[in-house]
Amino acid sequence: MKTSPAAETVLAETVLAQTVLAERRGPVLVLTLNRPERLNAWTYALEDRYFDLLDAAEADPEVRAVVVTGAGRGFCAGADLEDLEAAGNADAETLAKLPARSRPRTRPLELRKPLIAAVNGAAAGLGLVEALYCDLRFAAPDAKFTTAFARRGLIAEYGVAWLLPRLVGASRAMDLLLSGRVVRGEEALAMGLVDFVVEREGLLDAAVAYATELAEQCSPWSMHMIKQQVRRSLDGSFTASVAEADALMLEGFARPDVREGVASYLEHRAPAFPPLPAPRT
Repeated sequence: MKTSPAAETVLAETVLAQTVLAERRGPVLVLTLNRPERLNAWTYALEDRYFDLLDAAEADPEVRAVVVTGAGRGFCAGADLEDLEAAGNADAETLAKLPARSRPRTRPLELRKPLIAAVNGAAAGLGLVEALYCDLRFAAPDAKFTTAFARRGLIAEYGVAWLLPRLVGASRAMDLLLSGRVVRGEEALAMGLVDFVVEREGLLDAAVAYATELAEQCSPWSMHMIKQQVRRSLDGSFTASVAEADALMLEGFARPDVREGVASYLEHRAPAFPPLPAPRT
């Protein structure tokens, strides 16, 4: 029995929705990469769903922080090997005809709200890059981190050659990129690759609790501006960073956030900061 085009569309949308699950926990949106049978290996469909959910979180004033994790035993094992094999066997003409992405691969870096990774298992190749795109990383002690690129005949992809040295230093980044060796949670913490190590059974709750504190105690506008300041300052001078801070401070004094932040402290109550304005289109 043939299905109707409408039914096929509904089925396709249902399948797509299952690649990344979304769950609200108060002001925090939890996104779960959901291909556990493939250790949540990355596909174009998963990317589209993940980015759609980030766009929705960006526009939703009730969402003030996002946590991303993986279903099952892994966080993300990198690009799906079937896709990688197809790309490796394709000729230059075929590769040139691949559809352009509607959003840049670095979309998570542009999220105005805090984005926190709860790395519950393997984060390899592109999966490691996705964890690095987050503002902070929680990890289980047995989580596995590997660049893997050199072991697959690939180069350092998606900006990881810029990100890693800024987190762990140039020589450690070179070690991780050249060797592709596996680093587990405690070593990752010691080198600055992750920020917190939490036992697996409490990992997601710990990441959500941290994100909830940000959502409830910190100004969305302040966090957005601080994220931008840190990113820009990585490539700028100290003098430029101070000058930017001076200009932004004056802008901040004209906003309600400062008044609310001071008043809530003096009145010994939780702050009621306004949400971020809608993103520009």
